[in-house]
Amino acid sequence: MLMSANGFVINSAIDGSIQMKSYLMGNPELKLALNEDINIKNQGVGGLHGGYGAVVLDDCNFHESVDLQDFSELRTLSFYPPDGEFAVMNYRITGDFRVPFRIFPYAEQQTQHKVEVTIKVRADIPEQNYGGNVQISCMMPKGTASVSTELGPGVTGQSAEYLPAEHKLIWNIKKFQGASESTIKARVTLSSPSPNAKKEVGPVSLNFEIPMYNVSNLQVRYLRI
Repeated sequence: MLMSANGFVINSAIDGSIQMKSYLMGNPELKLALNEDINIKNQGVGGLHGGYGAVVLDDCNFHESVDLQDFSELRTLSFYPPDGEFAVMNYRITGDFRVPFRIFPYAEQQTQHKVEVTIKVRADIPEQNYGGNVQISCMMPKGTASVSTELGPGVTGQSAEYLPAEHKLIWNIKKFQGASESTIKARVTLSSPSPNAKKEVGPVSLNFEIPMYNVSNLQVRYLRI
C-alpha cells in the first residue's frame, strides 16, 4: 500500500494465494471450503451471503486440478492434489481493507546543519496479534554526516542503524504487539549547510509478517479428505 505523508491511503492491493503441500499416499480427493460470503467482482453477488463484511475479490484463478462445480454455491473446491507444493488458488483484492500498520512521519529543520526526524508507527491489528520482523526504513538527506537515534519506550527487541552508503535509516522491531504504537527520533547532522534538507527526508517504507492473521479476511473453513 502507498500512503501520503499525513497517513491517507493513496492506493492499496492484496496479492494472495492459498499454498498447499501434500504428502498424501494414493491421491485421495480433497475438499477445501472457504468463506461462504466471498464475492467476485463482475460475477454478481454469488455465494450464500453478500452484503457488508463480505470478502470481495477483484479476481482469482485456480490450479488446473481444482473442480469448481460447488464453488459458486457453496464456496467449496474439490481436487486431487498433485505431489509436492502448489498454489490451489491465487487472488487479488483492491477494495477497502483494514490497514495493518499506519505510519506518521514528521521532519523539522532545526538549523541549517540539523534536521530532526520523528516516525511514529501504529499497529492497527487486533491486540492478540503481533507483527514479526517489522522493518521500517527511511531515506535521509544526501548531505548527512551522522545520525543519532532515540527509540521510544515500551517495545522490547528494537534496534536502529544508519547505513551511510545508502543514506538510509533502518529501524527493526522484532515483535510489534497489535493495538500499540512505537516511535523513533533521529537527529541528523549535515556535512554542509542546507536550508531545505528536510525535503530530502523519505520515503518511509515498512515490511512485516503477521502470523495467524489474514488482512484479506479470506479463511479456510475446513479441509476434508
